[in-house]
Amino acid sequence: MTSFDPNLPGVATGGYFALPFTREQAEIVLISIPWDVTTSYRPGTHKGPGAIIDASTQVDLFNPRVPRAWNIPIATLPVHEELPILNRSARKMAEEIIESWEEGKDPRETGLGDLLDQVNQACSRMNRIVYLQTSEQLRHGKTVGVIGGEHSVPLGFLQALGEHYSSFGILHIDAHADLRKAYEGFTFSHASIMFNALETIPAITSLTQVGVRDYCQEEHDRICSDTRIALFSDESLQEGLYEGLTWREQCQRIMESLPDHVYISMDIDGLSPDLCPNTGTPVPGGIEFQQVDYLLYLLASSNKKIIGFDLCEVAPGENDPWDAIVGARLLHKICCYCYLNNKK
Repeated sequence: MTSFDPNLPGVATGGYFALPFTREQAEIVLISIPWDVTTSYRPGTHKGPGAIIDASTQVDLFNPRVPRAWNIPIATLPVHEELPILNRSARKMAEEIIESWEEGKDPRETGLGDLLDQVNQACSRMNRIVYLQTSEQLRHGKTVGVIGGEHSVPLGFLQALGEHYSSFGILHIDAHADLRKAYEGFTFSHASIMFNALETIPAITSLTQVGVRDYCQEEHDRICSDTRIALFSDESLQEGLYEGLTWREQCQRIMESLPDHVYISMDIDGLSPDLCPNTGTPVPGGIEFQQVDYLLYLLASSNKKIIGFDLCEVAPGENDPWDAIVGARLLHKICCYCYLNNKK
């Protein structure tokens, strides 16, 4: 770091924030998963990690809440060589299946059953890759962040954490509940990540959902019946503000629902869509950037331990890096607060 000047523009290194740290030196390791196989509305999130890396060279690595934030040892793991190839081939197959649903036809009744099985197998392989990559970093004592890609990608990481910790909860910031079972026939759909996590990882004892504003009757029923789930919907948060609650008071309520060990799962579409217009499934409403920043800062300053995170669904527009600019700054905030939390 003797030759690194945080006051100068970042020099592209192929890693997030153009930082010079190796994986051995790093306390935080970021893993890119360029994946958008099951994205049901519009693809493009596979470009998210690369676009965030490009935008991150322009992020000023200063945070008034975190001393010497520019010196946080963050390293980037190279993209696993299988993922781009697997994503391209599986996405082509998935598009046929999605088109069948859009025509009102069950793909298993139109001769696409084998194709659907192949997509599910590809997604299962992606999960295995993420599991192996994150498990290795956890064994080395690193704080890990997974950067998507669609929101299905952190399941393997959650499985690894489930082996590393006896119990933990998820702080899930998202426009969607993601509690659908095998949405569109895809076992590992982006809309099924929290269903799969709750069903397959016993160590997950609670799920706190913040900013949700687009969900189906089945998901609503699951939220009401599963005592592990606490919902702070966008409507209820806005009503609280209209009726005189401060954002800090609402954040405290959110914090009270979280256990001692917390995983952060951040879908960029949890934010107001003017901050992520090109994401796969944007929804009106949402949380402002500074509101998320403040919530995460309170979490980092609390007596709870942040054990890992993901940031998903960033999709750059054509000749429009805005989504990635927002994503890069949000990513640095999360890294700062993980570091601050670990140093307490």
